[in-house]
Amino acid sequence: MAIESPSTSAAPAASPPVASVPPRLSGRARLVLFVLCAAQFMVALDFSVLNVALPVLGKDLGLSTTGLQWAITAFALPSGGFLLLFGRIADLYGRRRLFLAGLAVFGGSSLLATLAWDPASFLAGRALQGLGAAVIVPTGMSLLTTTFPEGPLRDRALGVSGTLLSLGFTVGMVAGGVLTETLGWRSTMGLLALASAVVLVPAPRVLEESRTTDRPRLDVPGAVSVTGGLLALIYALSTAAERGFGGADVLVTLALGVTLLAAFVVVESRSAAPLVSLPMLRRRTVAFGNLGGLLTFSMMSTVVFVLTLYLQEVLDLSPFATGLVFGVQGVLSVVAGMYAPKVIGRIGARRTLALSLLGQGLFIGALLGLGTESGVWLATAAVSLASMCHLGAIIAYGLTVTSGIPNEQQGLATGLVTTTQQVGLTVGIPLLGVLATTQDTLFDGVRTVVAVAGAVLLAAGAAVAAGLRRG
Repeated sequence: MAIESPSTSAAPAASPPVASVPPRLSGRARLVLFVLCAAQFMVALDFSVLNVALPVLGKDLGLSTTGLQWAITAFALPSGGFLLLFGRIADLYGRRRLFLAGLAVFGGSSLLATLAWDPASFLAGRALQGLGAAVIVPTGMSLLTTTFPEGPLRDRALGVSGTLLSLGFTVGMVAGGVLTETLGWRSTMGLLALASAVVLVPAPRVLEESRTTDRPRLDVPGAVSVTGGLLALIYALSTAAERGFGGADVLVTLALGVTLLAAFVVVESRSAAPLVSLPMLRRRTVAFGNLGGLLTFSMMSTVVFVLTLYLQEVLDLSPFATGLVFGVQGVLSVVAGMYAPKVIGRIGARRTLALSLLGQGLFIGALLGLGTESGVWLATAAVSLASMCHLGAIIAYGLTVTSGIPNEQQGLATGLVTTTQQVGLTVGIPLLGVLATTQDTLFDGVRTVVAVAGAVLLAAGAAVAAGLRRG
């Protein structure tokens, strides 16, 4: 794929050096970036467009307050569990091919969720959406990192991708409020079906096939153990959030998940073509970068979830007004996305990641000032500023993890990045959401979640700063 750059000519020896001008994207490269980022935007939209509609959806389909998390978890469970598997399959058999298949599955399942007639059919549609996302996210990210070489071009591409990821989340919150009040919650799922069709039409024309050249065998034992382990672990945490950790099914699936993930480590250490390269995981940039990504996604998704309940259930805001609160968050996130690559260019991705985590923790901690009678303005300001730091952390951790990785291993690296993202989005709400729903009042639960999330992010920022100092 051609990338245009300004023409240069040899300068006389005595001439002072001229600052290099960053290369520009060709017209075709811009189209590729548009398609890939639009797909990421669509998946981000899916994570948020339903949040504001949850109370209305629950009443319509008969989902309890504690069961509402399954509207989110049913999507995140397969999307987190199958990411590594599909990322590696795409490396071997074609990233473009799987990307297009993922778009088709996502669109069809969105239509099923739109037409759902009971909780089971709705959750089935959400689960299939998650399966489609598990294909779209790693293949789209690896197509992006293999299309744009490491350096200013990749920084720009990931900056645009991160900005649209945040924008998609925000547009989803606002659109969810508007659509729920005007057309009902089903229109939020219909919007996703339409969006997938819009992306699927141009994708075959602009994307080129991309795969590894050596075509090693698929690590089946590794795929089975990691996929089964992630599914069991996420299921256990999600069920525990609804019924507590005392149930036999929770304990059994939790033990099964831990056992399978431990087996995965053993399998990968002996495999000739591992699904995850253990030497790669030993790189400080990969290990601490993914730690930062895991915690920024898990804590932020949980805070947004409990704030949605707080604004509507405690302060009695309408879905539309709640959407506007998160609309401010999105505008500031877009601003952060515009300037994050410049900050990274000056101080580096590692420092940006650590500082972003610390800032996110501080602003989330400010939410402890919320009250039962007022708190809209504090919630708007604090979550918006925390989201600016969150956006910086998203871009910085992606650059940190994928830097220095050869193209033939980009699918593995981006598979780790996207798995971290999806697992973070999945486990945060079950782990901390149970604190919000098991306290004496919802307000007490919100304060507990905010305190824990803020403390975790401050600790994460400190750990990442120390771990990457010598990486």
